[in-house]
Amino acid sequence: MESYSVLIVEDDREILEGIGIYLKNQGYKVFKASNGVEGLEIIENEVIHLAIVDVMMPRMDGLTMTMKLRERFEFPVIMLTAKSEEIDKVTGLNIGADDYVTKPFTPMELLARIHSQLRRYSKYLNILEKKESDNVYVIGGLELDENTVQVMVDGEFVKVTPLEFKILALLMKSPGRVFSAEEIYERVWNERPVGTDTIMVHVRNIREKIEVNPKDPKYLKVVWGVGYKIEKQ
Repeated sequence: MESYSVLIVEDDREILEGIGIYLKNQGYKVFKASNGVEGLEIIENEVIHLAIVDVMMPRMDGLTMTMKLRERFEFPVIMLTAKSEEIDKVTGLNIGADDYVTKPFTPMELLARIHSQLRRYSKYLNILEKKESDNVYVIGGLELDENTVQVMVDGEFVKVTPLEFKILALLMKSPGRVFSAEEIYERVWNERPVGTDTIMVHVRNIREKIEVNPKDPKYLKVVWGVGYKIEKQ
């Protein structure tokens, strides 16, 4: 457990110190903040694996902090709420909190919730690591597996031709980079391009298969006059 870092964001000094002491005794590395602004500053500068965030705080409340951190970070967030804040529990879960604990709570209850969330997060990190090391490329809901030569969109398999697969693999391995039609042709066909109209046709076909709305693509974008790219998500 000592490899996990937990951030506690709580304006009640007694609760803040109490949770901190208990978690340190359990082997966690503990960071503490008294409001959402301080909490976000710590997240920007430290590796955090889980945050315990109080709802009602000065300067920036827990709901606002959670919403802001969810723009960039995926680690679990457990919210601390008072019994009178039922609506905040629902709001918190809707904006990205993973769980909540109602005050007053026992240390054992909080610890059980922490263990549960970190187990899930650890599995999530292992999946990401496996995908990166096993020739699986994931951009948002788009996934390409070079081992099985398969493409998935939002968990559903999509049937693509061998050439479409090669083009998509080339673009997904360098998200955000624009490839000209000539370069795509040379890299996929391994020969100098005679004409590039065929690339436009293949791109159109790929879009029909991977995009919810091919006319307003989320993944495969045209950079007019330059080429094609897979948009970073």
